[in-house]
Amino acid sequence: MVLGAPMRKRIAVLGSTGSIGKSTLQIARHLNEELEIVALAAKSNVDLLEAQAREFSPKLLALYDPDAALLLQKRLPHIPVLAGMDGLKAVASFSGADFTMLAMTGSAGLRPAIAAIEAGKQIGLANKEALVCAGELISSLARKKGVELLPVDSEHCALFQCLRGEKREQVRRLILTASGGPFRNRSELGSVTLEDAMAHPNYKMGPKVTIDSSTLMNKGLEMIEARWLYDIDPARVEALIHPEQRIHSCVEFIDGSILAQMSEPDMLLPIQYALTYPERKQGLMPPYDFLKNGTLTFFPPNKEKFLCLQLAIDAMKAGKSYPCFLNAANEVLVERFLQKKIGWTEIGIKLEKLISSHEAQNLLNLEAILEIDASAREQASRI
Repeated sequence: MVLGAPMRKRIAVLGSTGSIGKSTLQIARHLNEELEIVALAAKSNVDLLEAQAREFSPKLLALYDPDAALLLQKRLPHIPVLAGMDGLKAVASFSGADFTMLAMTGSAGLRPAIAAIEAGKQIGLANKEALVCAGELISSLARKKGVELLPVDSEHCALFQCLRGEKREQVRRLILTASGGPFRNRSELGSVTLEDAMAHPNYKMGPKVTIDSSTLMNKGLEMIEARWLYDIDPARVEALIHPEQRIHSCVEFIDGSILAQMSEPDMLLPIQYALTYPERKQGLMPPYDFLKNGTLTFFPPNKEKFLCLQLAIDAMKAGKSYPCFLNAANEVLVERFLQKKIGWTEIGIKLEKLISSHEAQNLLNLEAILEIDASAREQASRI
């Protein structure tokens, strides 16, 4: 009996033109005998999505922008090109895919995430906002459908690896590390420019995530995400500044033992780990040099200086609709900063004002979540 070549894992990528999406395709090139790209979706970047489609020959494409989708369909008449949120959901739940990489940023990824879970896909979750906005809904639906959410960002990939095979009741605390961003040693923040905030010391990321890293909101959102990903009490989730970012996060157990995951700060590793899980494959990163990276430093985050982190921690502990409101309002304020309409310090100041007037609600379904999200955006756009 002659056996054929093993079937490649079939991958759908939402957000293929963004930072995580492009790195996902880089891994697909590297492991082309094991990974096949079958569907791609993006927001509006017609030219790049066209180039990706011509390289990988997917069976389905989608663009959130209807005009962009129409243009791409004219350029690629042999591949179906869908539009709008329905298009994104179709790619997320594509029947020809085994694995869905959710690499979109923002709460726009919420409905595609639900569609992928309901379709029973293995999911690479690079969209932390889905769990921040709808953690209870997403995690309960995933359990019901038997879907394992594989975290893609470096900190959660580290925690996921450290917790593998361990009992949750034996965890004392989860410790998420952070670089501290470009302003960890800067005392005067009133004159921060957009260019200053975009200069992350270790990673090259999309603009929204980069600004969130500069305010430490990104770490706060990751803490909220950890609460749901690992079903752990918020009081046992902590953040620690680690400028070198060689330890990506660690888990302390009740006996005092600590497991940490170390590597160079490169998103290729967590992306590949999610794509090949539960196996490990030869990666693109060179062997780790302990002699070159012999110094590891740690210190607590300054929550007075970085107001956004404190607001996120408060929202995590308060629960209900606070995390959803916080996330949506922050997205709008960050976009206003990117457009140079408000200053860097105003992101936290305005966010605090907005949250202080928010009346918390229990988020029982998707409709309630979307209502809170829309309300927060409307308020943040006019404060």
